[in-house]
Amino acid sequence: MEAKEWKEKLLMEKKNGYDRMPAGEREAMNSYCQGYKAFLDAGKTERECVREGIRLAEEKGFRAYERGMELKSGDKVYLNNRGKMLLLAVIGQKSLAEGAQIAAAHIDSPRLDLKPSPLYEDSELAYLKTHYYGGIRKYQWVTIPLEIHGVVALKDGKTVNVVIGEGSEPKLVINDLLPHLGAEQSKKTLAEGIAGEQLNIMAGSEPMEGEEKDRVKLAVMKVLYEKYGFTEEDFISAELEAVPAAKATDIGLDASLIGAYGHDDRVCGYAALRALLDLEEVPGKTAVCVLADKEEIGSVGVSGMLTHAFDTFMEDLCDSQNVPVRACLEKSFCLSADVTAAYDPNFGDVYEKRNSSFVNYGIGLCKYTGSRGKGGASDASAELVAYVRRIFDENGVIWQMAELGKVDAGGGGTVAAYMANRNIDTLDAGVPVLAMHAPFEVVAKLDCYMTYKGMTAVYMN
Repeated sequence: MEAKEWKEKLLMEKKNGYDRMPAGEREAMNSYCQGYKAFLDAGKTERECVREGIRLAEEKGFRAYERGMELKSGDKVYLNNRGKMLLLAVIGQKSLAEGAQIAAAHIDSPRLDLKPSPLYEDSELAYLKTHYYGGIRKYQWVTIPLEIHGVVALKDGKTVNVVIGEGSEPKLVINDLLPHLGAEQSKKTLAEGIAGEQLNIMAGSEPMEGEEKDRVKLAVMKVLYEKYGFTEEDFISAELEAVPAAKATDIGLDASLIGAYGHDDRVCGYAALRALLDLEEVPGKTAVCVLADKEEIGSVGVSGMLTHAFDTFMEDLCDSQNVPVRACLEKSFCLSADVTAAYDPNFGDVYEKRNSSFVNYGIGLCKYTGSRGKGGASDASAELVAYVRRIFDENGVIWQMAELGKVDAGGGGTVAAYMANRNIDTLDAGVPVLAMHAPFEVVAKLDCYMTYKGMTAVYMN
């Protein structure tokens, strides 16, 4: 064998995805990404993602699951957990005793939550106080247009959907200090430049007529009452989220990228959902999609991945076939579908380039996450990584290996550990993201589409 042949046989060669993708897939990729952008614009909160997911699922023949309903091969069901978590399944040809093929993603994203008593007036300006949710860089959230999405639950049992600032409506904003007076602020670190208690949204400035105290606050509250029918006290039982007002849009002169709020992790959540909805054949094993809440704050609560809602759903599916759920889970596979950090040459000193994921190189497989000594990680086995490599290669999925950054430079986690703790073989995989956790993140269309193809391959394997 010649030296060149030995080299090709023995060494791994990284290639840009556009050099490897069949020409005929370009149209399918662009069509998929159009649908993804529409999903992002429709789902700026976890509640909105669940509503949009249900709408898309019902269009494809999915029906709401009810405990005890008879299920047979090919049936499509979904479970809405409290409006914030969505579980879907396509019943496979084989018994659940042989396991299920699962894709688990999260649909919450970093944001600013309004506090229970948010509205106040200072110096004849009205403000809304917030408490940030997830790992944000606070300075990125000032001087950008914001919207408020969420619900207000009234004492009479009604729940009011609230959307403020969408479309042509007036936007909201958090002000920053002008540079002319910012000498002391500029001496602070990025983390200290804007304090959490300074993330106060400016909500109005025109006072109501009269002699009352807090006339600007009253004017703002009057607008909210006339439009939505709630009072200041009702903020106490509200879930209102301030999110960036920008729409998802193509980025780059070649339109090869997508810029938007919420890629982490709706880019993987949509891929997992869309792949399940688009299955043209009944899968061998039951295919399950999990879109969970609360990942950004530890996957806690009744709608996070630590909830027993997933276990109950799987147990119900197994009961319909007289299969012990533990027997199903131990033979199941889960692709923990979460984003990874794309290599950014502007900040190359925090990446380990040989083990980083790159834009346009496909879905990133991440054997472990965690921080420093893999703390908090789900470290997938060698056999499991080989299994996924084989599935992807056999189905034309362009993929790459990924690591979050240099050892000891930082770290992060996903839902993988919580799925693995259930005795489910689990591997992280997802789209590489630039400017992750920023109000406006960037991903490559090719990587989005290959993640969708990867999810499809997992469901059908």
